[in-house]
Amino acid sequence: MHSTTPPETTDTPWWRTAVIYQVYIRSFADGNGDGIGDLAGLRARLPYLRDLGVDALWINPWYPSPMADGGYDVADYRGIDPSFGTLAEAEEMIAEAHALGLRIILDIVPNHTSDEHPWFAEARAAAPGSAARERYLLRDGRGPDGSQPPNDWRSVFGGRAWTRLTEPDGTPGQWYLHLFDPKQPDLNWDNPQVRAEFEDILRFWFDRGVDGFRIDVAHGLAKHPDLPDIGIDDDAVFAPMDRYEGHPFWDLDPVHDIYRTWREIADSYDGDRAFVAEAHARHDRLPLYLRPDELHTAFNFDYLKAPWDPEELRTIIDRSIASHATVGAPATWVLSNHDVVRHVTRYGREETAELPNVPGDAPPTDLELGTRRARAAALLMLALPGGAYVYQGEELGLWEVEDIPGELLQDPTWERSGHTVRGRDGCRVPLPWSGVSPPFGNGGEDAVPWLPQPAEWKSYTAAAETGEPASMLELYREALRLRRAEPGFAGSGLTWLDAPDGALHLERGDGLRCVVNLTAEGCVLPAGARLLLTSTPLDGARVPRDTAAWYRAAD
Repeated sequence: MHSTTPPETTDTPWWRTAVIYQVYIRSFADGNGDGIGDLAGLRARLPYLRDLGVDALWINPWYPSPMADGGYDVADYRGIDPSFGTLAEAEEMIAEAHALGLRIILDIVPNHTSDEHPWFAEARAAAPGSAARERYLLRDGRGPDGSQPPNDWRSVFGGRAWTRLTEPDGTPGQWYLHLFDPKQPDLNWDNPQVRAEFEDILRFWFDRGVDGFRIDVAHGLAKHPDLPDIGIDDDAVFAPMDRYEGHPFWDLDPVHDIYRTWREIADSYDGDRAFVAEAHARHDRLPLYLRPDELHTAFNFDYLKAPWDPEELRTIIDRSIASHATVGAPATWVLSNHDVVRHVTRYGREETAELPNVPGDAPPTDLELGTRRARAAALLMLALPGGAYVYQGEELGLWEVEDIPGELLQDPTWERSGHTVRGRDGCRVPLPWSGVSPPFGNGGEDAVPWLPQPAEWKSYTAAAETGEPASMLELYREALRLRRAEPGFAGSGLTWLDAPDGALHLERGDGLRCVVNLTAEGCVLPAGARLLLTSTPLDGARVPRDTAAWYRAAD
């Protein structure tokens, strides 16, 4: 095994302030020309990520998988999918990243496995009530012949959340729960074998030097033991996503016992190993996941979904910082990820909180406006105390690709919604690295990316933006450089300063300030301000609308 020593740790744990770059590996960099991103491509681009100025990489699932849901249907949690490379290459990549000062966070998918996982193959072949079936949530159907699902739950991807097995003798059998795709059967977390298996998986990867895990569907592992009906109309397509008190499968208290055990495992390793939760929970319940003996950080979905509105942003920032402080945890900030419409596109619409899982055609987008706002949003996010996430391609200013032909869409939502919801493929299009036509340096000249790239991206490649002072890439590079270099960005403090209506004005420490003009008619820097960075040029001392500026106050 190659050296996997993590980067040096300071007195402040790295995860409290880290900027973490999300690598959707299928789309990041293709190293062998087959149209799919892989470990060879990622390893070749590690210097790019170091030079960007991020602290860590979060890599979406790279395990062996049938890819029914982009790798979130895992068939083997201790391997690497052959389309991405080998376990040996993964170990080499971890060591190379550490040598460059980059930490590695893996995605772990504990709510469900692939239906091609060996455990589910055993469950199919076993009898009702067997130990193999107890690892999953299998139940007899309702009605005299068991032909109706056990309850009325719906899948997040559309359709019923239950599929009926055919028993080994060919007769219709029990039903299994899948809160997502039918190829993703939910595990039974009341089963000791399930708990022991995932504890061993954590150790397997910690032993190979990974610095932490992002926990997929962290709020969903526990289900009400009675699996009660929710009260959904028979013709409903999707599951209601409300996280209300008493919900039978979202945010139930037993999940916390699981994470206390996981925290003990992480704490047994050197180097501040850390967890980040994908926990869709109400803002008053999210801190429960972040108590000192549980997880370290959690995604801030309230901030991600916030519209471009100064009052709503300030409310969410204040609420996030205050609620996290009750358990001593840092807040995190995020603008985009692999599950939502890219924020350049969202900010270019009247409804900026637009998410992808809605029927119908995409609304009109003003990409110039969206890009201007995205630049300002980046400086606001990176000025806030705590950690931040950068989704691959946002540093290039990429937008949502919303004209992918239907026959090329791969998100399971497209099929399960009857071709009414296009799903998340538009934010997962392979990155443009160089050149003036697809595949834009992502693979060899003859490579055909697994999703088509817009021809307009020729001006948005990493090569085209490098050295261009007005580019999004250079804005991110300079912002991340300053964030590391300026002492004022250290610590957890934030003070709001006076600002005109429609603007946000904050001070961190050491006289370091950020002003963002979202909708104000008149917004000017104070006299004597020493400018550090702006998202777009100022008009003298005036900060135009949809513009952010970092500056130092006059002595």
